[in-house]
Amino acid sequence: MEDMHKRAMPSSAIGLRLFEPSINDVCESVAHSGFAFLQPPTVAHLLDTVVPGFIQDWEQFRQSWDHLQQDTFMGDGGTYRLRRHATLSIEQGSRHWQACAHRPHYQNVEHNGLNGGIVRHYAPFTTEVCSGKVFSAVMDLCCAFLGVLAGQSAWHIEAHQFRIDASRGAASPTPEGVHRDGVDFVFMLLVNRVNVMEGETSIYDNDLRLLARHSMIHELEAALLNDEQVRHGVSAVIPIHPDRPAHRDVLVVTFKKR
Repeated sequence: MEDMHKRAMPSSAIGLRLFEPSINDVCESVAHSGFAFLQPPTVAHLLDTVVPGFIQDWEQFRQSWDHLQQDTFMGDGGTYRLRRHATLSIEQGSRHWQACAHRPHYQNVEHNGLNGGIVRHYAPFTTEVCSGKVFSAVMDLCCAFLGVLAGQSAWHIEAHQFRIDASRGAASPTPEGVHRDGVDFVFMLLVNRVNVMEGETSIYDNDLRLLARHSMIHELEAALLNDEQVRHGVSAVIPIHPDRPAHRDVLVVTFKKR
């Protein structure tokens, strides 16, 4: 399982047949440490296991981040975050997810001191993204993780497409600082990085002792967190060439027991 805590490999290595941890291996790491970082070959292998050929839709999935809308609920007044949002669920005794009627996003102030305490309305995921092979593979894989980690529970699920735009200077993926999301589990997938450096993810225990630091650099890197066991934050991304577009694109999926 050492693969889950090393710096990621280039996405050109996705096709290599190396040792790939199984779903049970990943869940064992999360159960023991509260988190697991997954390299691109591992993520590609696991996604292809649940939805063979998912990679055929990867470029279309990645390009969907070009059609996000500005987050107008930033407590710091920032205009650097763009997003879309989806609500899904898993019923008790089922391992199959389903889309729900679109609804607003809410976090309490305890979990988000910057933007919490208000109902936030975001544009929904497009039908093409929700029905595409990549999103289906991500959700099916997460359902498999949950089945091992928490049994067949009923789940409230929220998915978020985030773009952090650093074209005008340094911008923070987690402006609220080190935090919990107020859920049970969080899955994060790096979709793209363009002309940015930094953006290091830090993992802490609930006493704010640092457990790990890791920069997700390559597409198809991922992290799975037990949100009750650990806290996380991401340092600002900084443009490499200030005169060019610069952004970091991530898919975040949260799971809370109902």
